[in-house]
Amino acid sequence: MAEAEVAGSAGFAERMIHMMNEGALALMVSVGHRTGLFDVMAAMPAATSAQIASGAGLDERYVREWLAAMTTGRIVDHDGATGTFSLPADHAAWLTRAAGMDNLAIQAQYLGLLALVEDQIVDCFRLGGGVPYSAFPKFQALMAEDSGAVHDATLIDVTLPLVAGLVGRLEQGIEVADVGCGSGHAVNLMAEAFPRSRFAGFDFSDAGLAAARAEANRLGETARFDLITTFDAVHDQARPDLVLAGIAQALRSGGVYLCVDVSASSTLADNLDHPLGPLLYAISCMHCMTVSLAEGGMGLGTMWGEQKARQMLSEAGFTSIEAAHVDGDIVNTYFIATKN
Repeated sequence: MAEAEVAGSAGFAERMIHMMNEGALALMVSVGHRTGLFDVMAAMPAATSAQIASGAGLDERYVREWLAAMTTGRIVDHDGATGTFSLPADHAAWLTRAAGMDNLAIQAQYLGLLALVEDQIVDCFRLGGGVPYSAFPKFQALMAEDSGAVHDATLIDVTLPLVAGLVGRLEQGIEVADVGCGSGHAVNLMAEAFPRSRFAGFDFSDAGLAAARAEANRLGETARFDLITTFDAVHDQARPDLVLAGIAQALRSGGVYLCVDVSASSTLADNLDHPLGPLLYAISCMHCMTVSLAEGGMGLGTMWGEQKARQMLSEAGFTSIEAAHVDGDIVNTYFIATKN
């Protein structure tokens, strides 16, 4: 083997070791978020594992082992002489609930969620089909936590003003629907901010997980709404084409559809430098694509991309489609669509 090939092989092996360490660390970050350990540590000075466990109301032995992972992962600082641990402020800014939409520990939870269905996904590789929404019992709660932090920070003051004149219309009073509303947090925020408007939430299963059966018929409205929103709720539907057609049908003349969905290109080669490319394609393979295929659907996938989104919005009947972005949101594109 040539010297360059040996160096390249060694470099790839090093990358694989780094990847496994980082993957394991991500699971521990998820644990730290769910147990509240990051929040507790951010609020206290350097402390022993016993003091941290006491402050969090947790078992010391587990906390000690978690701290070891955090220390070797360079997330937590450790003083070997005093046996104490501390969470640097610049790390806490990305790991605690106080960080709001900047709390990246929320996203770490997706890895554990996806791992639950690995065996079923492997079977799908061999047999086709998909893994149903029912196999992801924690998905709705995780999505509610994830999107809730973003909505709290941006929905009223940043997202809605992207549509020219919309805030004024909401203040005067219009009919609004959120399709794929899940827990309804976005609807409730808008209803509280704009009491003169009337809000309805639609979701496609009793559990709020958008089971994607007969989407357009379930919406079942014609020229009723002045504003319809969807928040990351189109790409994983069985028949997203019918969802979009139903939304277009439900809008009144002059109405606006605000479609917030994953920001990417529809062409793989254009996504090579996407900051979340591997993660989003993995989420697609192990959740968004497979739940659609489980319903006999299109399997559009998380990374359907702006080009495909524009095409499908046009085919649904929208004649004007604009794409906007929000500072700090590297995940989504904000499509503003209207029809004649």
